[in-house]
Amino acid sequence: MTPETVVTVGRHALEMTLLLAAPLLLTALAVGLIVGIFQAATQINEMTLSFIPKLLAMAAVLAITGPWMLRTLVEYTRGLIESIPGMIG
Repeated sequence: MTPETVVTVGRHALEMTLLLAAPLLLTALAVGLIVGIFQAATQINEMTLSFIPKLLAMAAVLAITGPWMLRTLVEYTRGLIESIPGMIG
């Protein structure tokens, strides 16, 4: 196993992590921004006002993108396990 192989596998793992985390992180960012603008406009400084919409939006996004995330993760794991003999020998 060469150092290039290790770097390639690590890079691909990081790319997969970013790909799977992106929908949830972008949703939290967008909802947080919208709620923050709403709070600034109305001068309501309630902490739970920003938490509940983020929680609901992230649950909805997870329900929508969950099957895709699981399928992507299973395909990546299967490919990684199948490539082990080629990496060793």
